[in-house]
Amino acid sequence: MLRRLLVPVRGDGKGEGVLLHAARIARRFGAHVQVTHCRPRPEDFLAFADSVPRYLKEQVAVHATAVADAEEEMLRAEFDRIATNLGLEIVESANTHGPSISWTEDSGRQVDVIRRRGRLADLIVVPKPDRDRNLGANTLKSALFHTARPVLMCPHSDVSPTTLGVRIAIAWNGSLEATRAVAMNMDLISRAEEVIVLVAGDPGGPGTSAEDLRSYLAARGIAAQLERLSDRENVGRSLLDQGRLLGIDLLIMGAYGQSHERETVLGGNTQSVVDQARMPVVLVH
Repeated sequence: MLRRLLVPVRGDGKGEGVLLHAARIARRFGAHVQVTHCRPRPEDFLAFADSVPRYLKEQVAVHATAVADAEEEMLRAEFDRIATNLGLEIVESANTHGPSISWTEDSGRQVDVIRRRGRLADLIVVPKPDRDRNLGANTLKSALFHTARPVLMCPHSDVSPTTLGVRIAIAWNGSLEATRAVAMNMDLISRAEEVIVLVAGDPGGPGTSAEDLRSYLAARGIAAQLERLSDRENVGRSLLDQGRLLGIDLLIMGAYGQSHERETVLGGNTQSVVDQARMPVVLVH
């Protein structure tokens, strides 16, 4: 059941858009949003701490503390404002039923905080990486590869999505990643008003076809429509194009069946979606 959403934040200006998406999910499922500010430590500013003179370490520590305090104050004020505007109850504990939100401070690099807290979240909510500013790629990577949890990647937006999870598309190719994506997001899928299976070609092998997936969903009371993608070299771009044409408000897909590093450098279906998506996407590795 969708009960706890993790939203890691830092002072990069992307927190509000992510919270708008998380709040929409929280209200739909009566879930709790755990916002965690990843507070940098002094040593995080020192790449080679052992070779740095003591007096410089002390200066860095003073500066890092001042920066972290200012960032925390700014983000907490923004958090209070957004939570109030969204009508979410601010609580102290994450063990709360009903749509609510809490603020937590955690020291360390954001990628490490996500590893620690993300493994017991039902959904990790992060912003779409910004390649031009070199922001967010490591956050997404840490959530995907080090938590074994589904990750909601949110497009850049300063307004709350009108709908989220009402009209869902599942990207299906019969892979293990796609199978995990379906299994780990049945709460989202079962609550959708319409489910569409997007498939390129017809993956072979027992138990992997799109028709088998439709049968699996039908056994759970979910009637899914099947849409085949046009034959194009870039399946990732086809998924996004078809999703827009069909009015999809959430895409669910397996991620990085090939090496992440290979796709990042040479391109691939997942990387195309990560780079070009303008809709929310739930990714599962």
